[in-house]
Amino acid sequence: MAAKRVLEPNPANHCFGCGGANESGMKLAFELDQEARRCSGKFVLGSRYAGGAGFAHGGIIAVLLDEAMGKISKLTEERAVTAELNIEYRKPVPVDREIVVSGWQEDEKGRNRFRVGEIHDTLGNLLARGRGRFVVVGQPAAVPAA
Repeated sequence: MAAKRVLEPNPANHCFGCGGANESGMKLAFELDQEARRCSGKFVLGSRYAGGAGFAHGGIIAVLLDEAMGKISKLTEERAVTAELNIEYRKPVPVDREIVVSGWQEDEKGRNRFRVGEIHDTLGNLLARGRGRFVVVGQPAAVPAA
């Protein structure tokens, strides 16, 4: 398998963040780096995703981070859904300049996957950080000890 692969929007997927079939969606594409165990994407959001102050809306920032963290499941071909998401908004995220969104996994316990996502500007300044707990679905739950 190649060390890096591009995850383009799936034309049959209706996901708001990464699906190709959602005409109102963001259609985000990420690059998955198998060796570094990370994913990243570069985006210029545009005014469509601005909040009241002219910077990226907080909900859109959450979508970007959730998508970056969720894409880590592609490394193991697991299906995992967001169970918890915490966002630290550090600096305003511009909608008219390129940003870099990345995600990686820090830990796992049972079906839980603990992940981090970050948004940086092109100078490397941290704009937002997300921490999430994702739960693998489609696998049997562990049986508690008696």
